[in-house]
Order: sequence, then structure tokens, then C-alpha cells
Amino acid sequence: MGMEPAARLLPWSGPEGKPCYLLTDKGGGYVSRVADQIESVQLGMGAELLGHAEALLDDPRADAFQLRYLSARLTEALRDAVRVAESRGARLPEPDTAPPPGP
Repeated sequence: MGMEPAARLLPWSGPEGKPCYLLTDKGGGYVSRVADQIESVQLGMGAELLGHAEALLDDPRADAFQLRYLSARLTEALRDAVRVAESRGARLPEPDTAPPPGP
């Protein structure tokens, strides 16, 4: 009995913002490697954005336009991070639900 292909949520959207999936046998093909690289870039950009956010929020001269722009970028970064977490979480092995062996 062979392994069934797994569906991987990709870090980009398709037409009309719908999620894109890759059917994979977990072999690490080209599209999987590209998706891994994009996820890494997205998470890195999100971490960098947090630093900018902290600086802007500490600046008493920050105006409403700057804060709205920051909110939009943080929303995008959070959306990316949630998608990465969902994709990676779906690829984790199922936990062993068997009760522990007795004494």
C-alpha cells in the first residue's frame, strides 16, 4: 500500500485570493523548495516589521496615517505568518493517541 499524496498549503494565494495547495509525496520537489524559501522570506520580513512597529509606536510624533499604514503592513505580515503556521502544522505527523503502557 503506497503513501497518499499530502496537500500542502502554499504561501501564496490563487485567483480571487483563494488558497493554493500542492499535492506532494513529501519528496521536497522544486515547488516545495520555492514555497520553503518564500515562507522564510515572509517570516523574516514580519520579524523586521515588528522592529519598525516598536519604534513607530514609541514615537510620540507618529500620526494617524503612519499608524494606519503600519496596521496594514502588520495585518499582511500576520496573515502570512498564520498561513505558514497552518501549512507547517498540517504537515506535522499525527500525535500518538494511544494510552501509555501500564506499569
